[in-house]
Amino acid sequence: MSSLTLSSVCKTYANRVEVLRDVNLDVQDGEFIVLVGPSGCGKSTLLRMIAGLEDITSGDIKIGAKRVNALPPAERDISMVFQDYALYPHMSVRENLSFGLRIRKSPLPEIHERVSFAARMLSIEHLLDRLPSQLSGGQRQRVAIGRAIVRKPSLFLFDEPLSNLDAQLRSQTRIELASLHRELGTTVVYVTHDQVEAMTLATRIVVLEKGVIQQVGTPLELYDAPANRFVASFIGNPSMNFFEGDLVFEGGSLLFTTEGHTFNFTGAPRCPGKSGRYVLGLRPEAIKVLTKEGRESEGPVDASPVVVLVEPHGHESHLVSKVGARQVVIRSSNPKRLEVMERAKPGDALASTIDRNALHWFGANSAGARIV
Repeated sequence: MSSLTLSSVCKTYANRVEVLRDVNLDVQDGEFIVLVGPSGCGKSTLLRMIAGLEDITSGDIKIGAKRVNALPPAERDISMVFQDYALYPHMSVRENLSFGLRIRKSPLPEIHERVSFAARMLSIEHLLDRLPSQLSGGQRQRVAIGRAIVRKPSLFLFDEPLSNLDAQLRSQTRIELASLHRELGTTVVYVTHDQVEAMTLATRIVVLEKGVIQQVGTPLELYDAPANRFVASFIGNPSMNFFEGDLVFEGGSLLFTTEGHTFNFTGAPRCPGKSGRYVLGLRPEAIKVLTKEGRESEGPVDASPVVVLVEPHGHESHLVSKVGARQVVIRSSNPKRLEVMERAKPGDALASTIDRNALHWFGANSAGARIV
């Protein structure tokens, strides 16, 4: 195992396009770090710089205590798994797994032991004599991961390894990757655009936007306390709902007016300390459709969103609606609320309440930093 330290790492191309700016990150031994962000944010470039496949413009990269800025990939003690598998088509699975060890002239008994260990761990022992063309996409990805495992590196780098798999295989392979990490304990840096992968695999998530780290934290920290509006909108599916408006403390009351609609948040435990212009963020599950039986106990009627579309997902439903001109998504798995939502038709107005413990407030400026 090994730690990874990035200090003031920058990447600028010859045409002065700045891809990464002042990236600082400490990855501890055995962590599973996931880099997420939209296309073009620099996450894959950062991974390639750690691997030595891309030069850095300035800053330092250390693997363990060793500064590796000038070291070629072969000397960094890393293994990398790519999106496109990169298997040798003319070699069997066994030969693909052992290729790196054979190039290093490792002893044959050691090669056999490591290949057998990786094959057993990934349940591909029965595939060892097949060619890549005889494998499914999921099996090829297991071979690519196995080829990384046999190296016994101090650092694993994964560049969107599950993107080419269908939904069921992605889910299955996620579970296998998590199990592998628990068993091997090796430090992992993993790039993905898939939030589900990030939330389920990571010990910590690094959110990037335009080459700048926006927040680093555990999945729940990012979900419950996003540092700014970008993180709040990027983490979570469906995305957080936002309302920009004016918050006014008036005669003991706390009123928030947005696009002609006023919410009374008097007594809410999570609010800014003074009047002003803010952006209110609400997770889809923080807006609760009221049932007839629960009108008295579930809370006040805060809004009556107009139904645009109902999306049943089996275990839960998403309700796309309008509050004034603002599109709002509501999510629920409560059986009674599901019944109300799934019976609704476009144009219906459904009474709803807002969970006072789930309010997120952000600045109304372009940075949109979290207030509370």
